[in-house]
Amino acid sequence: MSQPTTVLYALRPGATCVTAGGAAILLAPPHKERLGKLPPAQLQALKNLNAGEQIEPGHDPGVRAVLESLAEGGWLTITVRSGDTDLYTIRPFKAPPARPSAVEQNRTLSKFAIMRQHKGQFVLEHPMSWCDIDIYDSRIVGLVSGLGTEEGAVADRLAADLKWTGHTVADRAAEDQEFSTRSWGAHELWFHRLSNLSERVLTWEEFGPTRWADGEFPPLPARKASYPGDPITLYAPDIETLRESDPSITAVLEDRVSCRDFDDSAPITLEQVGELLFRTARTKLLRTAKGVEYLSRPYPAGGAVYELEIYPVVRNVAGLAAGMYHYDSFDHVLRPVADDSVVERMLKTSSLTLSEGQLPQVLFVIAARSGRLMWTYEQVPYAIILKHVGVVLQTIYLASTAMGLGAVAQGYGDTAAFNEAAKVDELEECNVGSIVVGSPTAERPSASR
Repeated sequence: MSQPTTVLYALRPGATCVTAGGAAILLAPPHKERLGKLPPAQLQALKNLNAGEQIEPGHDPGVRAVLESLAEGGWLTITVRSGDTDLYTIRPFKAPPARPSAVEQNRTLSKFAIMRQHKGQFVLEHPMSWCDIDIYDSRIVGLVSGLGTEEGAVADRLAADLKWTGHTVADRAAEDQEFSTRSWGAHELWFHRLSNLSERVLTWEEFGPTRWADGEFPPLPARKASYPGDPITLYAPDIETLRESDPSITAVLEDRVSCRDFDDSAPITLEQVGELLFRTARTKLLRTAKGVEYLSRPYPAGGAVYELEIYPVVRNVAGLAAGMYHYDSFDHVLRPVADDSVVERMLKTSSLTLSEGQLPQVLFVIAARSGRLMWTYEQVPYAIILKHVGVVLQTIYLASTAMGLGAVAQGYGDTAAFNEAAKVDELEECNVGSIVVGSPTAERPSASR
């Protein structure tokens, strides 16, 4: 790897170059750059780029100047080659910063950097970088990971490029010395950047409601297959009566508090569980459009897909045996799921947020049939799921307050215990939220009607 390196330029993905009348315009919506009149050699180079060719700067100073200028503007990919072997390509999303003048010894990968396989090759990514790096040679993988021992022009070029692209830091402790970088976990920063619009989203082709699976996979039905066992019919309140008797929205918003102390001597009843689920999570409408089933429930959901399911995990509910149930929001019934030690594990985990280690009277586990959303959306479905969880939690909070019940949302859940108890594949249905509900102690204020 001691051979000198050469550089080849190509238009970055999503960019085009239009030439007419001796002038050129670069386009990558919403960005546009006019180059004006150009000498023949430069104009030909741009035509070659637009045809998908890789170009070496060559000996023409004008061609070299225009290519370097376009690279500085973030219009071109930069491929580093050693001999006849392409080593890696810097693939920009936006204009890069100026190249560093010097590179410190012993630089190391940022804690946010990720190297993974994608479409048959390695790619090095960083959520805050202006580019990704496609890697074609296993020796570069070794150098990036710190396991390679090669020295020479290639290693020096790679070290300089990784500092320029922001994938490395000066030393291993650098990102722990500033609060802003120490406070973010790698998965959190990646999730934030990739599930929102950023420079990485060059087109809408792979972001948002693309319906990418249409024609390849059938959409998931809106209704989950029923668990076996006799259903338990739930009480359904009269909504028109509740319109007249309920406290106002201002009252429940102002009176809502997180309740951590519950009265086990007078627990929540099966009728109250039924009313709470009817008010917050029942399916009110099912319709089909273009082969996809859409729903309506009391809370809003993106795309009317409604991927969330509720599993009441019961310890102490008057009129209902302990165990884990699935809420069938279509028939408004509970169906038994499990009553073994896994359920006990879920309840014990939830007790950490209750006063003096109490166990919940009932824990509503919220699960997502993720494929319902992932059939339509790219990059953003899990972020949408978490937004829906927040909506459901607030809906349960407010309805509980109106009913005189106590509730406290959980900041975590035992997803492994859920999947074991519910007997579902985590990639098909996963625990994404939970909330404890029960009868509060007398000291708790309430907006009860």
